[in-house]
Parts: sequence; structure tokens; C-alpha cells
Amino acid sequence: MNTVIRVLDLHKSFSGKKVLDGLNLVIEEGETYVIMGMSGEGKSVLLKHIIGLVLPDSGIIEIFGNNIVPLKEEELCKIRERFGVVFQGSALFDSLTVAENVGFFLFEHTTLAYGKIITRVKEALSLVGLENILNLYPASLSGGMKKRVALARAIITEPKVLFYDEPTTGLDPILKLEIDELIKNIGKRLGVTSVIVTHDLVSAYDLADKIAMLDGGKIVACGSPDEIRNSKNPKVRQFIGKGM
Repeated sequence: MNTVIRVLDLHKSFSGKKVLDGLNLVIEEGETYVIMGMSGEGKSVLLKHIIGLVLPDSGIIEIFGNNIVPLKEEELCKIRERFGVVFQGSALFDSLTVAENVGFFLFEHTTLAYGKIITRVKEALSLVGLENILNLYPASLSGGMKKRVALARAIITEPKVLFYDEPTTGLDPILKLEIDELIKNIGKRLGVTSVIVTHDLVSAYDLADKIAMLDGGKIVACGSPDEIRNSKNPKVRQFIGKGM
């Protein structure tokens, strides 16, 4: 099994507050890797480091064998082309149609003909169970539909890695289950590595091949859902007990 992401001794502080404190993790090809922890523990900050939106104070972040920390923006963009991101809150552009949102990267960064991009858009929307909504705007979509459109946008470039930041936040229990099922199906169908940041225990147990527990700026436990569920680590037990 090939290592897709390796984080070594990662440190980051904001205004003197230590958020990541010598963090290490390894994510293998094809895994669904869930990062959990209490609110404010730095889960989203870690994700932003891995996708190159935030620079660490020190440490190494390797993606596909490349340390992205010293890379220039142009070099980093080449690596970003190989992964997709589903942001918390979906992060759709309100002034763009669904078709324009989903095809945004292809419209802005490729020379593909308009018709070919729209074909790719339709294919991506079909994979997430949405058709015939190309000309709608985000304001007319339900929360669950917005999540699906955001996922369609993330997969349109045929990525090797998909990153999800709190993908079920704000959804009711039924919609959460639907999005979890969609994440599983997309992962299997496309054969991608999935990295999911969440505080939802139900989703984590359902989706993960491996769960990492973030506390105090470090990964304090890592293992299968059963191993985490049965962990004796007091930090893990505290989190599981709170169920949040």
C-alpha cells in the first residue's frame, strides 16, 4: 500500500496559542481516514495545512511524495489538481449557477470547450444523484442538495484524494445518513483516498477505515473504528462519552 499523505512534526501557533504541537500522521492510498476531536482542537486547521492553505511554523507535509511546505503557488497548484475539497458549509458561489459552480475549475483553469465541460458537469452531478438542476442557483437548493453539488464540484477533476471538512454539519439525521452513504459510494466507485474531518461519532464509525483522535495539537490515538470504540485512552474515552 502506498503512502499518499505524511505529516511529520507539524507545529502551528496563532497569536501565541499553540494549535498543532508536533503532530504526525500517515494516510495510505485508498483509505477513508477520519480525523476527530473536540471543537477548537485544530481539525480544520490541520486540513488547511494539508491542502496548502496555511503554512506551518515548522514541520513536513508530504503529498504524493512531495513536501508541499516550501513549494511556490504554481507548484502547489499542480499538486492540488490531484485532489478535491468539500468545504464546511459547501462554499458554493451564490452568484453562479449549479453548472458554473460544479465546472468552476475547468472553466477557469483549462482550455476545454464549453460543451465538454458541461458534459463533465452532468456526469459529476449524476454521480451524486442530481440531474436537471444545471441552471438553478444555490439559494434555491436544500442543505442536502448543496452538499451534493459541492461534492460534484470536488470530483469533476477526477481526483486521487477527496478532503471533507465537517460534511454533515447542519443536516438532520436522515440527510446525514444520505450524505454518509454518498461519501462511501463515491469513494468505492472512484477508488479515491478520503480524508474526513468531523466531530460526528456516528459518521466516523460508519465511514472510517481508520480514525485519528486529535487532542492538544497531537494525534493521541489512531486505529480502526473498533479500536477507537474500545480504546482505554482517557482522551478518547472522554470524547466518546460526550458523543460530540
